[in-house]
Amino acid sequence: MDGRQQRGMQIAAEGKAIHENGNWRVWSQTGSGRRYRVNPVADTCTCPDHEETNSRCKHVWAVILTMTTETDAAGATTVTTKVTYGQSWSSYNRAQVEEKDTFLTLLADLCKSVPQPPQAIGRPRLGLGDMAFATTYKVFSGFSSRRFSSDLRDANERGLIARAPHFNSVTNYMANAELTPILYDLISRSSLPLRAVESDFAADASGFSTCRFDRWFDAKHGAQAPRMMKIREWVKAHVMVGVTTNVITAAQISPWTENDSRHFPALMRDTAANFDVAEVSADKAYLGRKNLALVESFGATPYVPFKSNTAWVKANDQSTAWARMYHRFMYDREVFMAHYHKRSNVETTFSMVKAKFGDSVMSKSPVGQTNEVLCKLLAHNIVVVGQSAIEF
Repeated sequence: MDGRQQRGMQIAAEGKAIHENGNWRVWSQTGSGRRYRVNPVADTCTCPDHEETNSRCKHVWAVILTMTTETDAAGATTVTTKVTYGQSWSSYNRAQVEEKDTFLTLLADLCKSVPQPPQAIGRPRLGLGDMAFATTYKVFSGFSSRRFSSDLRDANERGLIARAPHFNSVTNYMANAELTPILYDLISRSSLPLRAVESDFAADASGFSTCRFDRWFDAKHGAQAPRMMKIREWVKAHVMVGVTTNVITAAQISPWTENDSRHFPALMRDTAANFDVAEVSADKAYLGRKNLALVESFGATPYVPFKSNTAWVKANDQSTAWARMYHRFMYDREVFMAHYHKRSNVETTFSMVKAKFGDSVMSKSPVGQTNEVLCKLLAHNIVVVGQSAIEF
């Protein structure tokens, strides 16, 4: 089952495919309020995806999975039905009920492996492992530093941390640059239990809003005077995820002005260092000869669609990764797009992170914002590992 069919199942299950006056209308999943017109007989849809690829899109799949056809003497009559899909409720309920206990146990075990640098003089420092635990647990809980203090005392009583730090210490360590490489390493290591499950991966980026604003003057044509404009700044998270479990295998955090493609090599190398990569899918922002060649250098197949203005492959360029992907894209488009649409899972991953841990950061410093986003990604990974241990 490809990504489009999976998305179509989700749309159908939510009842967003509606039969009106002999026509099918399907609501957009983006929440924009837009509806697309679908003809399931002709396999056509008015969405941009179908117009670009001319293949069966998720909206067509939603209609096909929603409708049933009955034939009588007067002709065929289409009847809409409520579509439901099986769910292992016992596994789901157990994962939800045990999520917090499992999260704390796995996070404590992971953080205990963080080395503590030696100290010669001064007051005894708080352990870096304990502070990685405290900052990630704070993001998981969603509480303010003061309200979170009782949770740290409970964790100390359970032996998960050596001692409960003051709430100001948690805030200070969230903005400590010494914690950043530790969180990157913990995200990578938290994905390792699923290395036997994941072989296909997808890359993308998404933003987390901050409390800061960027301001500039905008001079429109015919305007009497330039206007002061402002936009909220945001932190961009670049990730590589496994498309089966949505676990994050590698991450990079950057300012909102940086483009996506420059972070792809680091994501690819970090993932390939721990996983056997079979294929990698990404959107057009990652299209580049070096990126495609890098994917193939690890024995994997890239699936990145070409832009409308992409030049034809030259005669002396037939043996490159670019040429091989170009031929797959041009001559086997349906199969290519089925692999490419596994990329939808990385969008699902960001939706999971933002729904559970928030789509904004409270830290004011750049280091604090980076660490806070990394804590969200680490918390997501530990939750995924706990759920996968039960479901698989």
